[in-house]
Amino acid sequence: MSWLLLQLAVLGVALAAAVLILISFVAFITATKMPHLHQHEEERFFLNARGQKETLPSIWDSPTKRLSVVVPSYNEEKRLPVMMDEALGYLEERQNYGSDKVRVITLVKNRGKGGAIRMGIFSSRGEKILMADADGATKFPDVEKLEKGLNDLQPWPEQMAIACGSRAHLEKESIAQRSYFRTLLMYGFHFLVWFLCVKGIRDTQCGFKLFTREAASRTFSSLHIERWAFDVELLYIAQFFKIPIAEIAVNWTEIEGSKLVPFWSWLQMGKDLLFIRLRYLTGAWRLGQTKKKN
Repeated sequence: MSWLLLQLAVLGVALAAAVLILISFVAFITATKMPHLHQHEEERFFLNARGQKETLPSIWDSPTKRLSVVVPSYNEEKRLPVMMDEALGYLEERQNYGSDKVRVITLVKNRGKGGAIRMGIFSSRGEKILMADADGATKFPDVEKLEKGLNDLQPWPEQMAIACGSRAHLEKESIAQRSYFRTLLMYGFHFLVWFLCVKGIRDTQCGFKLFTREAASRTFSSLHIERWAFDVELLYIAQFFKIPIAEIAVNWTEIEGSKLVPFWSWLQMGKDLLFIRLRYLTGAWRLGQTKKKN
């Protein structure tokens, strides 16, 4: 009986190894070798307050503002106005910002949330760059908490640092309002993030992150994932380059209208996490010193 159990165990290990090798092979041959940084001609311009075309700046230029805010806005007609009113109200009160400072970049095709944010990052003018979700789930004045967290990381190596908004302190409250199935999915995702990609960050998915200009250009230039799991790869890249990261608790309220479909979106993110790790392990994706690009 014990001999049979041993054989079954060996067979199970061999089968698992074969599956892992097969998945690694699929991850390797389907990988895009370099991040897709192509910018269509129409995406190089924005319309100014007079309705005239102006050329967008590049992140490789010297900064001309203290802060840029990048807000991905796919099908956000209902939620975006509320968020923008709060953000602009805060910024105008803080530093006399005006509506002429708002620029809309229209993408030729849907690049996914990560791809849209990257295009906004590459057209930013700020010394610091904030990515914020259009739903307004995080209260905009919490940017001050991120700024303090960023400053506390000084001295910044090569002027690079990141402050991540975090909802981890609200986890117990959110579990009480969720089904057991969604709670299981959440814990499974957190485990995969920790096991495969990112150590030491409890909430990688909060869409409220503040970057120094140098950290944004380094990480987003190496980004491959353009959809839901792009935050995880972004932080994986940051940890590879030893960019200091602060995780900062922020106020957060769940807003109706999320585009995440609980089971299928989490399944897609799980696949992305596994493929991120395997593609870097097999050398399909490589991280090196990021060179400046026009």
